[in-house]
Amino acid sequence: METTLTKGGAWLLEDTPDADVFTPEKLSDEHRLMAQTTDEFIANEVLPNLDRLEEKDWELARTLIRRAGDLGLLGTNVPEEYGGLDLDKVSSLIVAEHIARSASFAVTYGGQANLCILPIVLFGTEEQKRQYLPGLVAGELVGAYALSESGSGSDALAAKTRATKQADGSWVLSGEKMWITNGGFADVIIVFAKVDGEHFTAFIVEKRFPGVSAGKEEHKMGIHGSSTTPILLQDTTVPAGNVLGEIGKGHKVALNTLNFGRFKLGAMCIGGSRQAIGDAAKYAAQRKQFGEPIASFGAIKHKLGEMFARTYAIESLTYRTAGLIDAALAGGTHDGATVAHAFEEFAVEASIAKVAGTEVLDYVLDENVQIHGGNGFVRDYMAERYYRDARVNRIFEGTNEINRMLIPGMLVRRALKGELGLIPAAKRLQDDVLAPSVPSTAFGDEGMLEDERRAIAAFKKVALMVLGTAMQTYGQKLTDEQEVLSYTADILIDTFASESAAIRARHALQSGGAHADLHEAAARLFVNDAALRVEQSAKSALAAMTDGDTLRTLLAALRRVLKVTPVNTVALRRRLAEAAVARGGYILN
Repeated sequence: METTLTKGGAWLLEDTPDADVFTPEKLSDEHRLMAQTTDEFIANEVLPNLDRLEEKDWELARTLIRRAGDLGLLGTNVPEEYGGLDLDKVSSLIVAEHIARSASFAVTYGGQANLCILPIVLFGTEEQKRQYLPGLVAGELVGAYALSESGSGSDALAAKTRATKQADGSWVLSGEKMWITNGGFADVIIVFAKVDGEHFTAFIVEKRFPGVSAGKEEHKMGIHGSSTTPILLQDTTVPAGNVLGEIGKGHKVALNTLNFGRFKLGAMCIGGSRQAIGDAAKYAAQRKQFGEPIASFGAIKHKLGEMFARTYAIESLTYRTAGLIDAALAGGTHDGATVAHAFEEFAVEASIAKVAGTEVLDYVLDENVQIHGGNGFVRDYMAERYYRDARVNRIFEGTNEINRMLIPGMLVRRALKGELGLIPAAKRLQDDVLAPSVPSTAFGDEGMLEDERRAIAAFKKVALMVLGTAMQTYGQKLTDEQEVLSYTADILIDTFASESAAIRARHALQSGGAHADLHEAAARLFVNDAALRVEQSAKSALAAMTDGDTLRTLLAALRRVLKVTPVNTVALRRRLAEAAVARGGYILN
């Protein structure tokens, strides 16, 4: 049987061996050097130029992209023969996390490295790779990705852009793409169109092709230092050799690119959260009210402690996901099809990283503004910029609502195909919870977050209970029940995040590191709060699906499964907050 290392979603059904989970504390010296290189680039070359970028200085943006290319930051996922570094996915995560210190440039970078370079690596022909990748990896060419349209939005496959084949084998594309990152100055654009209005297909389009133009810059809420425009295609002739992937298989290009983009966006949210915690901690230490630093007030400690714990959880689950992808690729070929399969295998985890990361980041940045008070609402302080720049993340790479549909939806589809033993596991659980007593789960290592481990085992049972009830209630029509799917997704997100945080904290306790107590506090706090959310989501889902005696029976089973003793969260938050203030921010990893 394939293990957790190679099967996405298997963590819901199996006890995950702690040793199999990658954590930030396992970073190599090479990883840390990559982080340092990225930090120095952002600190020395990007942050001093934020105002110029926000004034739409796209020549400066191109210069910074070239500098990123010089440093190897654009080619982490590109084979060496095309100018890349061919590094592991943890390295990609690290670059994304540290480049996020500048949100606008991070978006520009993502449009280049994630959305243009990656699909060519995964689906390009040898000729396409040799033609386009060296220039893109060096930053000499700027890339973009044109999927969205004004009328299709999240329903990308409903695109109206058409591609018509000509007698000489070339293609003519006509249509309008919306909200295109790097649109104002991109040279190479991945464009999705329907061949003969039916077969969804990807094309590599150059801005120099006749009929290609960029519309006006959008007036956005945030990320003012990144270009966002429509891309207009007016009878644009595209060479025959510029079809990317297969005709009619554009959804594979789009979805696998988005899978990796979601994972990378989760990584960027870690970087943004860490930056904001440092900002908030330093401000709270120096800002005085009533003669005392506001960092000494319990209400501020509550905020800082919660910001810390939530960031710890998303950092843990995102690094774990990178480790899963790297483990799936270990010892094998890194051809495009193999890498695309790995991204597809862990699409559930990528969506979790995207949803959890963007929502934790928004929470952290909102609390950062609140800690700054009136100063957080004015542009003299970075808190204001962080706040407005982050809002788009819940829309990028598929809205969080769409991703909440995908998380349980993908698990159910795999179960129905027999790829994941979800259905028999749900049936066994149903038999167990309706029995006179619910079997308990025993673990070794008493005292090593044992209560949290039991709680997480209970979360998994709750997820199976809700998923099993949903499949039994709705069958093939489950995809129509978006509220139930959303509640289920929230349970799954909290389960994966809790387990990832607890495993990481056990690693820290076992190794006896300097900050093991903070790892433990963050994990215990997150799991405690997750239990409350899991219970509420489960009750809401069950009440939406059943009523009367059936609902009462299921709620009684829920109470028997989910027995989590509350912990002193005040003390845990204070410990984390005081450490953040004393050390000037989030100091783990």
